[in-house]
Amino acid sequence: MHDDRERTEARLRRFVRDRLVPAIHRDAHPLHVQAWVAPGEPVPFPDAIGQPFAPVSVGWRWGRAWSTTWLRVTGDVPAAWRDGTPPGTRAEILVDFGYNRSRSGFQAEGLAYRPDGTIIKAIAPLNSWVPWRPEDGPAIDLLIEAAANPDVAGEYTFEPTPFGAWETAPDEPLYELRQLELALLDIPVWELHQDVWTLTGLMEQLPVDSTRRHTILRALEGMLDAVDPHDLSGTAAAGRAALAGVLASPASPSSHRVIAIGNAHIDSAWLWPLRETVRKCVRTFSNVVSLMDEHPDFVFAGPAAQHYQWIKEQDPALYARIREKVAAGQFVPTGGMWVESDTMMPGSEAMARQFIAGKRFFLDEFGVECEEAWLPDSFGYSGGLPQIVRAAGARWFLTQKISWNDTNRMPHHTFWWEGIDGSRVYTHFPPVDSYISEISGAELARAERNFSEKGHATISMVPFGWGDGGGGPTREMIAAAHRTADLEGSPRVRIDTPTAFFRAAEAEYPEPPVWVGEMYLELHRAVFTSQLRTKQGNRRNEALLREAELWAATAALRTGLAYPRLEIEAAWRTVLLFQFHDILPGSAIAWVHREVERRHAEVSDVLEAIIAHSLDALAGDAIGGEGLVANPAPFARDGVPALGVGRPADGVTAVTATPGPEGDVLDNGVVRAVVDGNGHLVSLRAHADGREAIPAGQPAAVLRLHRDLPNKWDAWDIDTHYRRSVTELIAADERRIERTPSAVTVVTVRRLGASTIEQRLTLQAGGTALDVELRIDWHEREKLLKLAVPLDLHADRVAAETQFGHGYRPTHTNTSWEAAHFEACQHRFVHVEEPGYGVAIANDSTYGYDVDRTVRPDGGSTTTLRFSLIRGPLFPDPETDQGEHVLRFRIRPGATIGDAVALAYDLRNPVRPVRAAAPLAPIVTSSDPAVVIETVKLAADGSGDLVVRLYESRGSRATTTLTLDGTATTIVCTDLLERQLPGTPTSEGSAIVLPFRPFQLRTVRFHGATAR
Repeated sequence: MHDDRERTEARLRRFVRDRLVPAIHRDAHPLHVQAWVAPGEPVPFPDAIGQPFAPVSVGWRWGRAWSTTWLRVTGDVPAAWRDGTPPGTRAEILVDFGYNRSRSGFQAEGLAYRPDGTIIKAIAPLNSWVPWRPEDGPAIDLLIEAAANPDVAGEYTFEPTPFGAWETAPDEPLYELRQLELALLDIPVWELHQDVWTLTGLMEQLPVDSTRRHTILRALEGMLDAVDPHDLSGTAAAGRAALAGVLASPASPSSHRVIAIGNAHIDSAWLWPLRETVRKCVRTFSNVVSLMDEHPDFVFAGPAAQHYQWIKEQDPALYARIREKVAAGQFVPTGGMWVESDTMMPGSEAMARQFIAGKRFFLDEFGVECEEAWLPDSFGYSGGLPQIVRAAGARWFLTQKISWNDTNRMPHHTFWWEGIDGSRVYTHFPPVDSYISEISGAELARAERNFSEKGHATISMVPFGWGDGGGGPTREMIAAAHRTADLEGSPRVRIDTPTAFFRAAEAEYPEPPVWVGEMYLELHRAVFTSQLRTKQGNRRNEALLREAELWAATAALRTGLAYPRLEIEAAWRTVLLFQFHDILPGSAIAWVHREVERRHAEVSDVLEAIIAHSLDALAGDAIGGEGLVANPAPFARDGVPALGVGRPADGVTAVTATPGPEGDVLDNGVVRAVVDGNGHLVSLRAHADGREAIPAGQPAAVLRLHRDLPNKWDAWDIDTHYRRSVTELIAADERRIERTPSAVTVVTVRRLGASTIEQRLTLQAGGTALDVELRIDWHEREKLLKLAVPLDLHADRVAAETQFGHGYRPTHTNTSWEAAHFEACQHRFVHVEEPGYGVAIANDSTYGYDVDRTVRPDGGSTTTLRFSLIRGPLFPDPETDQGEHVLRFRIRPGATIGDAVALAYDLRNPVRPVRAAAPLAPIVTSSDPAVVIETVKLAADGSGDLVVRLYESRGSRATTTLTLDGTATTIVCTDLLERQLPGTPTSEGSAIVLPFRPFQLRTVRFHGATAR
């Protein structure tokens, strides 16, 4: 029996490979081809159609990496087909650019046009056909835009690649034109292939000794006997009849249920540049709407408003078709975000703006309110995210990436996810462990086998369609969904929408378990560090956007200066795009990061101009005015009010530097620091309490160099073995002291191979913290540089800033979950505390860090923070982080969590000198310093209303009075989209009293605001 089964299965495999698949198309007729190679960047259709095309033939080598070739394809349709092809067939143009057929979206791709410029269909591996219909006329005439995109990752060997930029890519052609011909699709043969594919996939997942498996095998054997391999076209119907019985056998009523959702997770940039993503969106969405024409039950979930915006700009005709399909309910705008962003590193307001920009676009363009957040592939999910999702008016969350965990398995697939403020979103984590499913038997079986909620729930989601590089669903996937709708031995599959899934899941399982706090990805831990310039541009522009909105709104209300809404919106959209989960994390090719760095600089210039123009307007008649300071931070400093303009404090005590037995003693009357002969910090005290922050014999601000050789994903990963190879950079090559009237700096220079690191420890006059600046000229590869700060504190956890609050990271590894969390993410500060005493460390552009606690010989505890500064991975950008960088930290001894919050704003939002006629009161104030004003702007609808976003920052309850320096007709609480929330406080006049729970976020709108 065993031998008989194996023989039948071997017979089946050979039949499918050698007979069935080659018979799907028949009666092929070659077509004529001419080509024109675009010089440099792609050109639009109107520019291409008039170019001089030259004849080429099958076998032609084409396509220098990243180039575009236009093909003009012509020929005559056989006379017998012109009024209709033979029964059971339809004519298709078959194209093979010379790619391998293992995956779609990572190789050559094309887009077919009619001579009038309308799109027919995209061409890609596993979907490389173009339809011809009698109404198209008796002659073939079409143009194909062929993109010679290199397969940068290859087979995921991750060797350094020259293909990551146009300038370094080789000139040799990558591809060979293998096929361009008109043929007949034999529909019965194609249908038979879908039957066989579905049943074979199911059979292989069933127990070897199960009755159902043997029933399917016997039916497939009957199909093999019924089909004549020499006349597949004539006998395919008989083969299908032999399989009809097993395909009609219904699933058990208790079978697992699957909602299959068409999608095409298109990375907004990754192993291709941004301009190529625009074309990937056009190709994918054109395929999707064509499938919708043929399959009325097919629906597609399209996330990322940016992708729609690109299509709106690039191809208005395709965009019009999408709008029609949205209205019909087939094309479903999903996720309500500008892009599928990283969620760990974007700042508070930026994370909120991802939803604001995305949801507003979908509402304005399609009248669609997205109720779900859709992030299948981001590299972890911050504890601040649930509140933002809820504040944006959404209530569901979808992710897939946590299935990549390298140590622990996520215990739930359907659950409540609770954020740091207590907000919850109903969350699903598809047990299929894929967002690019083919709806294969193996995938469906995995979904059912993995599902953690067995006995409580019966429904899960399967997102299907080629993704990452785009492509989306295919007709074969839709056929698989139809065949598994009610099939014995298989989960029952239904194509539907995200909303349909979540409503069904909630109805069946209204009280699932709860996961609290961050969903940490136990993989890709290096993304908090790779591509430092990209991260610095993000952090810089997040701060500048906040400041530009503040001063522009203040100037608009106080002086009538026009609010630059469109310019600010454009800047936000650029920054949001660059927070995509393969851009901000630093895991894209060189082309992407060089473009991002350049465009971040352009955004900074625009924002600096807005800030200067606004402050000039606020300064009034500055002739004869005085030197004042504009403070964009939400905390008063140096005598200057928060969010206002004032006079800097006078009489600040000077800072001194004197030699001592341990090193140079820096003292400003507030803080005392000692720096030893190697330039390391060996003592740090605040005069207010006199307590030592640095443990004896364990200096701080020490640089540690690690070998950095991850097992697989260069730019993405830090593996635990990096810790076992470390060199502390102790000896100084140069050391000096620099003095100014307001500061003293100990400068230490260290040379490391071809790299130079200048470390500057500075104490400012009157400052409460020590500044640490690192000027790095980096030329190392496969190395990781960390900054170690040991603290004389017994702390079992540290607080690290996240969106609108902070989360906690343990200093111990009691569990496998804690051990796997060996590299974490922080935003602008980390705070370490034991009862009664704490230390805060702020940074200007660093995200990755690790922490542990050790016991010293004297019995005391040392809690050590190590900040990941810079790396040198080889893939996908072999020049990652090479060159000059500047990083800044600020260490404050004797700091509370409130001090940590203020310290972070102080470092990232410096004051600006202005010459003005008089000081300027802030436009709004918060009476409780725990409630931080994060954003001040004018309303997005152009009404002139003032909008203020604020949050409780310390993790405790608070009540604040938010006061406008002027009056308003009404003051209301809104959601992130500035729509009034029912049941929340309202007021009139100039102030509103607002209670806050820990870390609560609120948005307040001052209708009819006027300023004094």
